[in-house]
Order: sequence, then C-alpha cells, then structure tokens
Amino acid sequence: MSEPFAADFEGLLRQALAPVDPPEDLVQRLEGTLMSLTELAAGELESWEIGAMRDPRNWVRPVAAAAIGTVAGAGLVVLRVRSQQKHRKALSANTAEFAEHTVRAIGAEVRKLVSRD
Repeated sequence: MSEPFAADFEGLLRQALAPVDPPEDLVQRLEGTLMSLTELAAGELESWEIGAMRDPRNWVRPVAAAAIGTVAGAGLVVLRVRSQQKHRKALSANTAEFAEHTVRAIGAEVRKLVSRD
C-alpha cells in the first residue's frame, strides 16, 4: 500500500466515523412514538372479544398487540429512567444507593404507564 493512499484512507475513515449529534427533539419524538404504540396496542387488546378465543386464527392481532405494547412500554420506561440518570446519580452517595434509586424510578415509571391504560 502506498503511503499517500494510506493517509487518505485514514482521513476518510476518520471523517466517516466522526460522532454525529442527534437532533434536539429526538427524545420527545421517540417518547411520543412509543406512547402512541402503547396506546394503540392497549386499544387493540380492549377491543378484542373474549368469544374470539375459540378460534386460534383470531389470536394473531391480540398477541401482536401485546408484544408491541410490551416492547414499546419497556422502551418508554428505559427512555424516561435514562433521562433522569444524572439527577439520581447526584442524589446517591454510592453505587448501591444509585442502583436502589434506579430500581425505584423504574417501578414508578411502570406504575405510571400501567395506570394510564
């Protein structure tokens, strides 16, 4: 490999792998999308009729709604808990206390999400 090509290649790699800042409203957009997914999934589950359980072909939509709602809800909890990490870290004296605050925050966010539906 020639020396000028190697230097150019390294420069191209450095340029291609440079960190990119996300848009400022990314968290709000992501939270809105996850919230609408959980609400849609909850609505789908509420509209499902118990009498339809006899036929397994009718199970696809409720199962998909439950899976999508669970994943979106978990993502929403992680996003909200992660956004307050610096605050909890400042309140904690050690790692164990930080872990305890984080677990409590996760529980609080899950309760908020479940009570909303």
